[in-house]
Amino acid sequence: KSVLGTQRDVDNEAPLIYILSKNRVVFHFKVIHYNNGAIMTNNPAVFLLMVNGQIVSADFPEYDDLYCKYCFVYGHDWAPTSGLEEGISQITSKGRVSQSLVWNFPLDITFKSTNPFGWPQIVVSVYGPDTFGNDVVRGYGAVHIPFTPGKHTKTIPMFVPESTSRLQKFTRFWLMGRRPEFTDPKVVAQGEGREGKFYLDWVRSQGFVTLQFNIVTKDMKKLGYDTCSTQISAGQTTAQQP
Repeated sequence: KSVLGTQRDVDNEAPLIYILSKNRVVFHFKVIHYNNGAIMTNNPAVFLLMVNGQIVSADFPEYDDLYCKYCFVYGHDWAPTSGLEEGISQITSKGRVSQSLVWNFPLDITFKSTNPFGWPQIVVSVYGPDTFGNDVVRGYGAVHIPFTPGKHTKTIPMFVPESTSRLQKFTRFWLMGRRPEFTDPKVVAQGEGREGKFYLDWVRSQGFVTLQFNIVTKDMKKLGYDTCSTQISAGQTTAQQP
């Protein structure tokens, strides 16, 4: 008499099917799934980074009636699987009591990747009207998406590019009614970043933007990546990913 049963392989959590005959294991085999003729294993090929949250508010003491744009910058091994890569918020004004500009603009996107190199960053650009009624940039900023799962709050210092000379400043502002802007805001998050030649003395800091993130990761540990905080008991030192 034969008995058909199942058990689970502890090493890779793949189900095993075995057949007993007279209380002896005759043979067993591992279940392998097929998808369109391809062998599917339980070892993931990619990990997932799920991001949701919001661009909460901004502080620009000198300006009012502002809106923001956002976009994500990531490495070649990364790809979005769902959600929006960029967006534009509503125009908001300061309240009577609070001087903060509140947007509460939602963020929701999921990435997949094979390695952490090129971890996604979010670039935020803030715009508002000038004295001539034209929309001009009021600040650029960027920050990496948090590495550790959970809830995070980030505050980004914002900056604007400046003209390299007084003549250019006079020409752009008084004659053309425009301020210097980046043709592509993603340059803020690139490697040459603030170390690039146009960043050294040609930017001016103004304002801050606050963001909230809720981070969920999947299959990172199975691929050998651990983003959790660790503690060293001997020296009572806490090391946490930025």
